[in-house]
Amino acid sequence: MNESAQENYANVYDNKAGFGKAPALVMVDFAHAYFDPQCSLYAGVDDALASALRVRDHARAASVPVVLTRVIYQEGGLDGGRFFEKAKPLAAFIEGRRTAEFADGLVPQADELIVTKQYPSAFFGTSLASTLHARGIDSVILTGLTTSGCVRASCVDAMSHGFITSVVADACGDRHAGPHEANLFDMNAKYADVVSEAEIIAFLDRLGGPLAGEARAS
Repeated sequence: MNESAQENYANVYDNKAGFGKAPALVMVDFAHAYFDPQCSLYAGVDDALASALRVRDHARAASVPVVLTRVIYQEGGLDGGRFFEKAKPLAAFIEGRRTAEFADGLVPQADELIVTKQYPSAFFGTSLASTLHARGIDSVILTGLTTSGCVRASCVDAMSHGFITSVVADACGDRHAGPHEANLFDMNAKYADVVSEAEIIAFLDRLGGPLAGEARAS
């Protein structure tokens, strides 16, 4: 088979879901571990964080709820089950370790929801879906780390919980371009719309907020 993946999927998996009317921004696992060269999870994803922080600024300006997720395990990883047994680098997220903290530059605000999880999806074993539904949220904007892991798992579960889902490609990262691009491609085909930072900021600015005029002037 000589055709490209794009050619093979054309006219089969090319539908666009669009944006919802009441979105929430979910920033998945921007932990210090991914930015620490001494940590086995180091991924060199500074650009993804910078993009996600810009998206967050526009989301806040538009009064869009912001959710930050983190992974925290008790000493020994007892609450991590099979995931902790399989993925040994998850020891970086044992409570109290510097690598488990939010990345430098990402400071939670008082009105932002922090979701603590032990498994890949932001929705699995947490109250996130119920919380968003209770607030009338109909759609989720995903940014985070890593694209092939917790972002993808959160994307599938967001869709499964009935949320229109957008994944911001520029604001997601992985330790290697191959898994990053492959999972963006697959999520865009089946579960979500993969969009650029510029596209999501334009959407957020249409919702309103003081950064809208600034974005048009820049």
